[in-house]
Amino acid sequence: MAKKILVVDDEPALVRLFDRVLTEKGYEVLKAGDGREALRLMYGHRPDLVLLDVAMPQMDGWKACSLIRDISATIPIIMLTGEHKTEEDVVQGLDYGADDYILKPVGCKELVARVRAMLRRAELPSSESGEKEISFSDGLLTVDIATRKVMVNGERLKLTPIEFRLLAFLLENAGRILTYHQILGKVWGWEYVDDLDYVRIYISHLRRKIEPDPALPRYIITEPGVGYYFQKAG
Repeated sequence: MAKKILVVDDEPALVRLFDRVLTEKGYEVLKAGDGREALRLMYGHRPDLVLLDVAMPQMDGWKACSLIRDISATIPIIMLTGEHKTEEDVVQGLDYGADDYILKPVGCKELVARVRAMLRRAELPSSESGEKEISFSDGLLTVDIATRKVMVNGERLKLTPIEFRLLAFLLENAGRILTYHQILGKVWGWEYVDDLDYVRIYISHLRRKIEPDPALPRYIITEPGVGYYFQKAG
């Protein structure tokens, strides 16, 4: 069965282009011109991935992203922006539940590569540990990969699919230093191996969610110039 891609943008020419390119690659494309229509299609068709423009009238992409996350915690959301993306843009997207950013205008090959990468990540299990259950709890932080449950001080934490994969990959390799390229390749896919800033930004955002003091992390430790590792604090 063809994967469903929901394209949300108020530029009809761009929607037609994305429709043609993605349809040619075998995807079923759903089209919405604004956030409200996107939410209606979300409820009615349950797409496998959303391409969501940031700047739209009535309901902007940020609000739509947040509401889509209320419907589904696992569907990949790629934000489309017509302005140069900054670190603040990426962090804002993370706050609303986005998984990735694409700068418009975007080449057709890049668009298809990013869509394929996100869909492939969504289809893979959260953990590569097979039948072995991976979990961690120290009274403050609790992570159960099998049930996708993450809790801090007894409160259930909402993580995007990418954030959860990142935490799961670090946890299942606890104590082992993972390089930036290893993290990018495993969590995002080979299409992202040159986006080193992604790792730093996502790690910083994840620390804000799980660390008692993000400035002095006890779980996700930096190995300067190399990468990161998960420390099972005692």
